[in-house]
Amino acid sequence: MKTKILFFATLLIFASIIVNSTEADKTEKSDSKKSGDKVTNMNHKKATFGAGCFWGVEAIFQKLDGVVETSVGYMGGNTKNPTYKEICYEETNHAEVCEITYDPNVISYTDLLSVFFSLHDPTTLNRQGPDVGTQYRSAIFYNDDDQKARAINALQQIEDGKLFNRPVVTEVTEALTYYKAEDYHQDYFLNKNIAPHCGIGVVNVKLNEMK
Repeated sequence: MKTKILFFATLLIFASIIVNSTEADKTEKSDSKKSGDKVTNMNHKKATFGAGCFWGVEAIFQKLDGVVETSVGYMGGNTKNPTYKEICYEETNHAEVCEITYDPNVISYTDLLSVFFSLHDPTTLNRQGPDVGTQYRSAIFYNDDDQKARAINALQQIEDGKLFNRPVVTEVTEALTYYKAEDYHQDYFLNKNIAPHCGIGVVNVKLNEMK
């Protein structure tokens, strides 16, 4: 437990460094963005990632400057309106995902990808540590062609740089219908007031912007 908490503390510092290096005009924000916060800025964009247990994934992303809203849910499967019990015990093929609303003027999609690849192990197929199943798969669900291109470019940078000791198995697929998870999953660690302890990050990844 102590090791996992230490890792997440390190990752939060790393994520902060990524964001601060790209900010041109930092405005004052709250430390955490709760699920369901109202977002009205038409310039904001969506990003959707699966990286294992969505509690820890949301806890990391909602701390980032430029992320204005987060929620967790299910995507990529073949069942409408799935429940948590169904994705765990039935063949729904949904992944646990974190949906992020972000301001691209503060944090880029490439920066989000850097954090994504740093907070979990993208080399384990349908698994993150002790959590096993397709719902825990590593997945980037792109929302437009630009996100798709940047995700593919990120995978190429990781391969060229030999950043991981094993092949990366992250899937890159078009975002489908997003089903928001049950209320008790939202802001899980924030509401519990405990440090995040899901996630098996193994490499701090810093990607370059696509040219």
